[in-house]
Amino acid sequence: MLQVVQNYKSGELALLDVPAPAAKPGGVLVRTLYSLISAGTELMKVSEASMSLLGKAKARPDQVAKVMQSVATNGVAATYRKVTSKLDSYTPLGYSLCGVVEEVGAGIEDVAVGDLVACAGNEHALHAELNWVPKNLYARVPKEVEPRQAAFGTVGAIAMQGVRRGEPQLGDVALVIGLGLIGQLVVQLLSAAGVRVVGVDPDHDRCALAAGLGALACGEPGSTVVDSAIAELTGGHGADQVYLAAGGSSNEPVELAARLARDRGTVVDIGKCSLDLPWNAYYEKELDVRFSRSYGPGRYDPEYELGGRDYPIGYVRWTERRNLECFVDLLARGRVDVEPLISHVADFASAVETYQRLSDGELKALAVLFRYPRRTAARTEPVVSVAAPEPGTRQRPLRNTVRVGFLGAGNYASSMLLPHLAERPDVELRHVVTTSALSGANARRKFGFAEASTNVDALLADPVIDAVFVVTRHSSHAELTRQALLAGKAVFVEKPLALSEAELEKVLAAIAESGNDRLQVGFNRRFAPLLRQAKGRFGTRVGPASVRYLVNAGRLEQGSWYNQRDTEGSRFAGEGGHFIDTVSWLLGMDPTSVYACATPGQADLQILLGYPDGSTAAISYTTSGAASFPKETLDVVADGKVLRFDDFQRASLYARRRSISPRAPHGKDKGQAAELAAFIEAVRTGGPLPVPVFSLVATTLATLAVHTSLATGAPVRLGNPR
Repeated sequence: MLQVVQNYKSGELALLDVPAPAAKPGGVLVRTLYSLISAGTELMKVSEASMSLLGKAKARPDQVAKVMQSVATNGVAATYRKVTSKLDSYTPLGYSLCGVVEEVGAGIEDVAVGDLVACAGNEHALHAELNWVPKNLYARVPKEVEPRQAAFGTVGAIAMQGVRRGEPQLGDVALVIGLGLIGQLVVQLLSAAGVRVVGVDPDHDRCALAAGLGALACGEPGSTVVDSAIAELTGGHGADQVYLAAGGSSNEPVELAARLARDRGTVVDIGKCSLDLPWNAYYEKELDVRFSRSYGPGRYDPEYELGGRDYPIGYVRWTERRNLECFVDLLARGRVDVEPLISHVADFASAVETYQRLSDGELKALAVLFRYPRRTAARTEPVVSVAAPEPGTRQRPLRNTVRVGFLGAGNYASSMLLPHLAERPDVELRHVVTTSALSGANARRKFGFAEASTNVDALLADPVIDAVFVVTRHSSHAELTRQALLAGKAVFVEKPLALSEAELEKVLAAIAESGNDRLQVGFNRRFAPLLRQAKGRFGTRVGPASVRYLVNAGRLEQGSWYNQRDTEGSRFAGEGGHFIDTVSWLLGMDPTSVYACATPGQADLQILLGYPDGSTAAISYTTSGAASFPKETLDVVADGKVLRFDDFQRASLYARRRSISPRAPHGKDKGQAAELAAFIEAVRTGGPLPVPVFSLVATTLATLAVHTSLATGAPVRLGNPR
C-alpha cells in the first residue's frame, strides 16, 4: 500500500510503498476514502523536519535533554547510534480521516465490514491507503454525512474539547483568537451552543469566513471593530472566555486575551502560541488559564487508546471517542458546516506535490483533503506456499550465511542489534515483521532486509530462514518464541523470555515437542569485553563470594509502555534477568534461593540470591537515585580480593596490590556485538549456543521468584532446571 512519509533527518517527503497493516483484535482495518491535512499542525511538523540539527535542537529542547541523559546512562557511542537511527527514519503524517471498514478484529461488535467510519490519531489515522484503528479512535458515520466531511472528525474533536474546557453557558460572549482551521470550528461550535462569538485574525479572508459561519464580528488584532464588539456585547465587562487557537512565536494573543477578557474570565489554550503571560494583567483580573489536551480525555492513555478500556460515562462524560461521535452527529444535523473550510482536494497520488505547494506558499489553504481511489474488489491476503519445517532440528549443517528474520524493529533492535548484524558478511537479513507498516519499511531501507511485512506466519513458515529474532514487547515474547521453536528456527529472544511460569512452561513444552532447543535470550552483559577481562583477572575462585550489584535504573518517562504492568509485566520482570544472569555467570552457577523486599510502591527493590556453594548476591534495583550517578556498579568479594566494576567503563581489582584497567576505549560496550557474534557463529556451524537452556530457565525462574517473594514476604527455593 502507499503511505505519505517524511524523513526527519533530511526533510524528504515521499509516497512510500509499505506493507499493509494487519487486522488485530480490538480494532478495525479501514480503507481510506479521504484524509485531512491541517495546514497549521502538519506544516509545522514538515517545516521542523527540514531544519538543521541545531534548528531541530532549538525547536525540541525536551528531546535534547533526553539525549544528554542517554549519554550519561549508555555512553556516547550507543546514544549516537540510537539518535541517528531515530532521525534517519521515515515518520508518518496525518491524523484525521474517513474510510470504509474492510476487516473487523476480534472483540469488535459496534461496526461491520462496509461501514463508514471517522478515524483519529497520529498513529492510526495516517495518510495511507489502509489503517488499523483501535476501538476508541473511530466513530461510525451517519448516512447524512459525506465521507469528505467526516474526514474532519479529529480536528472537530480537538475544537470541541477546547470549547468544553471553557465551559461556556447560553448567552456568554467568547473571543476566538486565531481563525485557522481549529478557530473556524471553535466559532461554529460556540455559536451552536448559544454563545455570542467575536473573532480575531490578521487575515481578512479568514475573518470574513468566520463571520459567515456565525461570528458576530471579526477583525484584526487591536482593531476598533473587535474592541467595540466586545464592549457592546458585554456592557464593557469583557469576554467570558477567550480561546487561543493561534500558532507562532508572537506573544500578542495572550496579551490581547488579558486585555479583552472580563474579571475572572477564562482563557483556554488550544493552539501552540507563545505563553509568556503578562503577570500583572492576569493577576489583576484573576484570569483562569486552562489548557485543552488534544481530542479529549483518553488521549495519550495507552489503556484507553490501544487497550480499548473506556472511561465510565458517569465519571468522564466526554472522552475523545465521544467527542468524535458528537462532532460527526453535529455534521449530520447540519449544526456544523465544514464545506466552506475545504480549500483544495488533491488526489492521493499527488500528495508530495501538494505538501510542497503548501510549504512554498503557492497553495494557501485552511484545510486540504486527499482523495483516495475507490476500491471495489475485496481485499485478499497473499498466498504463501512453503514446505513445512521438519521437527527435531537441534543442529543445522554448516553454512556460509545465516539467514535471519526479525519480529519487531523498534528502538532497541534498530540501535543495538541490527547495526551489528547488517555489518556482518555472514548474515543475510531476509524478512522483518512489524506491527506498524512504516517501521518495517524503515528497517528494510536502513538495514537491507529483502522483505518487510506485518505477517508473522509468513516469516515463520519461510524454510530458508535459519534464525528468528524476537524483539517485540514483553507480553508477546514467550508465545512468539514458542511458535518459532516449533517452526524449527534458532531463536534469539530479547529479555524477558517469559512473564510467568505458565508462559515459561509453554516454551519448554515447545522444545520438548519439536526437539529444537536452539534458544538464546538477550542477556548481553556476560559478553561485555571489559567485564570478561575483569573476570579473567580475578582468576578462579576458591571460596564463596559476596556480590553487591547496584542498578541505578532511574525513573521511566510518563507514557512508557514499560509502565503497563497489567499487560507487559513489571519493570523488573522485564529487565531484571540481565542482572541475575550477570551475577550467575560471574559465579559460574545458578541461584538456588531468592528473597526480595521493596520500598513502598515497589519503587526500589532489594534482592538477595543464594547459590549452591554458599555465595550470596545482593542486587539493589532502584528508581529513586540521581541520574548523574552511574547506572550499574558491581563489587565481587572473595578469596582476599575485591573486584570493582564501574558501569562498563572501568574495572579495578584489589588484591595484594591494586590494579586498575584503563577506561573502555570505545565508550560503554555492554556486549551486544559479542553476543550476536557468538549466536550467529553457533547457528552457522551448528554448534552449541552460547548459554545452555537450563541456565536461561534458571535465570527466568529467579526473576519471576522476585515477585513471588515480594507477595509472600518469604524466601523462594528454586529447583534444578536441568
